[in-house]
Amino acid sequence: MLAMPGRAATITVKADQPGAAINPAMWGAFFEDINFGADGGLYAELVKNRGFEFPEPLMGWTKLSPSLAKGELAVRDDAPFNPNNPHYLRLKSEGTAPFGVSNEGFRGIGVRKGEAYDFSVRLRAIAGASDLKVQLYGGDGAVLDTVDLKDFSGAWKKYTATLHPNDTDAHARLAVTLSGKGTLDVDFVSLFPEHTWKNRPKGLRADMVQALADLHPGFLRFPGGCIVEGSVLDRRYQWKKTIGPIEDRPLLVNRWNYEFLHRPTPDYYQSFGLGFFEYFQLCEDIDAQPLPILNCGMACQFNSGELCPLDELGSYIQDALDLIEFANGSIDTAWGAKRAALGHPAPFGMKLLGVGNEQWGQQYIDRYEKFAQAIKSRHPEIQLISAAGPDPADARFHFAWDKLRALHADIIDEHCYALPDWFFSNTHRYDGYDRNGPKVFMGEYAAQSVGVVSVKNRNDLECALAEAAYMTGLERNADVVRMASYAPLFANTDAWQWTPDLIWTDSLRTVRTPSYHVQRLFAQNHGDRVLPTTMSRLPTGEAVRRYASGVLDATSGEVILKLVNGTASAATDTVELTGIRQIKGGTMTVLHADSPSAVNTLDRPEEVEPGTTAFSPAGPKFEVTLPANSFTVIRLGAAQ
Repeated sequence: MLAMPGRAATITVKADQPGAAINPAMWGAFFEDINFGADGGLYAELVKNRGFEFPEPLMGWTKLSPSLAKGELAVRDDAPFNPNNPHYLRLKSEGTAPFGVSNEGFRGIGVRKGEAYDFSVRLRAIAGASDLKVQLYGGDGAVLDTVDLKDFSGAWKKYTATLHPNDTDAHARLAVTLSGKGTLDVDFVSLFPEHTWKNRPKGLRADMVQALADLHPGFLRFPGGCIVEGSVLDRRYQWKKTIGPIEDRPLLVNRWNYEFLHRPTPDYYQSFGLGFFEYFQLCEDIDAQPLPILNCGMACQFNSGELCPLDELGSYIQDALDLIEFANGSIDTAWGAKRAALGHPAPFGMKLLGVGNEQWGQQYIDRYEKFAQAIKSRHPEIQLISAAGPDPADARFHFAWDKLRALHADIIDEHCYALPDWFFSNTHRYDGYDRNGPKVFMGEYAAQSVGVVSVKNRNDLECALAEAAYMTGLERNADVVRMASYAPLFANTDAWQWTPDLIWTDSLRTVRTPSYHVQRLFAQNHGDRVLPTTMSRLPTGEAVRRYASGVLDATSGEVILKLVNGTASAATDTVELTGIRQIKGGTMTVLHADSPSAVNTLDRPEEVEPGTTAFSPAGPKFEVTLPANSFTVIRLGAAQ
């Protein structure tokens, strides 16, 4: 709904005429292992290439060899600790000086003074009985803590220790060195903060999960994105390889390792320490519906576009059926028993499943149809998410919609990355959609301040307001748009491939962007039913950036109004809640800044942050002043 800037508008909300029901899980989160989102991010392992499995097996490691040291190191694969990860490091020292290696972590190992860090390693003595010294060094070379391991066995054995750094450092390193003469095989060198999410050993990074939990997402889509497809089918994401003991999970190159010449990340691999069991567990922790996406027999069409022949698609479809059993089956089923063996006998209650990520063309339709036939015949209760390509309006998009509509698809996944103007101009997008056709999942969207794939994109306030405006249109059409999620979710400030992103991190900190606050405010104020809402508009002049939507929270009886003023001028509008006899008072939350280019950073994380105040108008008709460059949420108790 639009009005002119700087001029008073009247916003009318028919508070006694609730319309379409809003999906309680409408506002969700999209996770992909991009921008070091999993390894080096959500997965709290601090050691990169812990098993020496990278194609360059010593990537992430540096040889430590003082001038007096005499020794050799070699990566080997004979008689390994685990055949799924067969490489290990052999250290041989003459004992003339400490000799070994150090690990740089994921753009630095972040440690905090006063916290504990759990170290573990697999070792096998080959000759001699030299001690192994384990040390944390600060970025400036200062020793932060040291422990010694000794009494090694001639067979592979796990050794553990706890390190307590004496200082906080975002760029620490981990060193392992032989103190005396001897030869030792080293594998699976690991360091985790003891304080992980829910303090689970070898778990997830607590502050990142907390930021995700604070969004209150109704669902979590995982594990991606383009990594689901892979650049070729051999590099696709295969969920069955991501469960069970972490030592059994084989390494895979991340698609974002080599996707962009302008942002190369040759050290980007997937250890799958964050695998499908952990994803389901995370969803349960944050009370979000799990939405896994599976490969449909197609590699990424922006890369090779490799296809699994239709008559060989059976194993891909079986993976989907087995996943449903893994998530929902009883412990008497084969895959339900595997879930129980991992410590979760109760079903996860999965209701949604994505078939393919961002595919297009007849080849996708042919494969989706086979998946749908097989899954729906056995599990009609599962809602399938189908793809409509990467663009919200091109020929690929319209082809997909026509075909999927004819197949009576459940939910179609639409994607859009565009300039803020696109989002401001498309708040009406779903007004004309067929109310009886497939529903919509706006599965990936984000305003781009400069341009799609531009490294100059910033998470500024203008982008957040454009997204807020667009979301008012999604909300008004909640009978068609059942789900929506911003993308991507996480990004490491020192190791990103794509910008903008919802939450930025380094090795110790997180920062929540203006877009994050918009997503959180919608999720926290989603309501249950859409309320008819109109905004008066002057009959002449160019339409500008003023938008409104209204919903009813049936449980509390509150009317929730969302107002966007994306202009450079404050506006005082009149709000009229029709059908309401009495206002009981409530709150007003405002997100704004003086400049639309304002951003939050790791050093200034609260530059753009919402503030909440009490708001108690005298009656159902009242005035409200909307600051320039602002998003406002008003909650009011009401009696009819």
